[in-house]
Amino acid sequence: MTRLLLTNDDGVGAAGLTCLAAALDDAVTSRGPIEYRVVAPLHEQSGCGQALTLFRPLRARSVRDGWFSVDGTPSDCVNLGVHALLDRRPDLLVSGINHGVNLGDDVTHSGTVGAALEGRMLGVPSVAFSQEYRKGRPTDMERAADLAARAIVALLEQGIPDRMLLNVNFPFDPPRGVRIARLGRRPYRNAVVEQDDPRGGLMYWLVGKPEPERLEDTDAAAVRDGYVAITPLSADLTDRDALVDGDGVLPGLAGALR
Repeated sequence: MTRLLLTNDDGVGAAGLTCLAAALDDAVTSRGPIEYRVVAPLHEQSGCGQALTLFRPLRARSVRDGWFSVDGTPSDCVNLGVHALLDRRPDLLVSGINHGVNLGDDVTHSGTVGAALEGRMLGVPSVAFSQEYRKGRPTDMERAADLAARAIVALLEQGIPDRMLLNVNFPFDPPRGVRIARLGRRPYRNAVVEQDDPRGGLMYWLVGKPEPERLEDTDAAAVRDGYVAITPLSADLTDRDALVDGDGVLPGLAGALR
C-alpha cells in the first residue's frame, strides 16, 4: 500500500491540511486506498523556510490515530516523520495545502516549500500545494483539496520519479485549466513599520507587498490568469552559467584567493 507523509506550515489544525486528509480518505488508486500519516507543526510556522531546530529537543504528541503535532518547524516534522515516527519510509511527501500562494521568490522562505525541499533532500519525492486567498472572501479549501487529491492519485498511478520536487499553486476561483510554468520573480516592496514597544524601546513589523513581474510564462502569471501553476523545482542552487563564464567575476576572485 502507498504511504504518504503529510505536513504543512500553517499548523496541525489548519483547514488546508484537514481538508486534504479528508479528500485522501476518499481517494483510491488502482492499487487500492492511499495510506497517510500526518506530522505537522503544533503552531503556525509561515515564513520559516527550511529552518531546523538544533538547540533544543523536539516533542511530538499524538493528536489522533496517525496524526502527530511537533513543537518545531515543517522541516523538523519531515525529519521526525521519515526517521522516527513512521514505521517505514514514505513513498511521497505532501506539504500543504498552504493558505496563500507560494510563487516565484516565495519558495526561498516558504515553510510549505521548505518542507518539500527537506523531503527531497532526504530522498523522498515531494510536492507542495498552495491555495490563493483574497482578503475578506472565504477560501474554498475543499475544492483545492479535491484537486490536490486528484493530482496525488495521478502521480501514484503514473509512477513518481525519485528526484521529483513540485510546487503547485491553485487560483482563488475555479481554475480555467493548468499551466506548467517556471518560477517568476516576486520581489517584495519591503516596508518596516516602527512602533513604540510597551516594554521599552522600539519594535518593528515587516509588512512587505509582493510585486510579481509581468512575464507571461511564469507561475505568478498562470495563477493571475486563473490557472493552476505546476512548477518543477531543483534542490541544486548552483549557478551553472557562472561556472562556465570565464570572463566573469569568479576568475578574478579565485586569483585573489590563491
